[in-house]
Amino acid sequence: MSAATVKRFIAGAVCPACSAQDTVKMWDVDGVPHRECVACGFADTLNAQGQSVPMEIGTRVNQPKPKAASPNVQAVQFFPNPKLKKPKD
Repeated sequence: MSAATVKRFIAGAVCPACSAQDTVKMWDVDGVPHRECVACGFADTLNAQGQSVPMEIGTRVNQPKPKAASPNVQAVQFFPNPKLKKPKD
């Protein structure tokens, strides 16, 4: 028989994402604390010191590939305006 996870609101807690107060709920899963903001949906996991633990560090492997340049792109070259030349003394 599994026990239901008890989620509780933390009085006075401020969401790190949207700065809303009293919208953060916390719960433990296998001794690991989790928190979630009901206002904006921000969620993260906390370490033993109470610091936020990132889900996964961004690398070139886990990031989406950049889109290829459109084949319709055309280079543009700017020429100086001869009327804007400084007068010679």
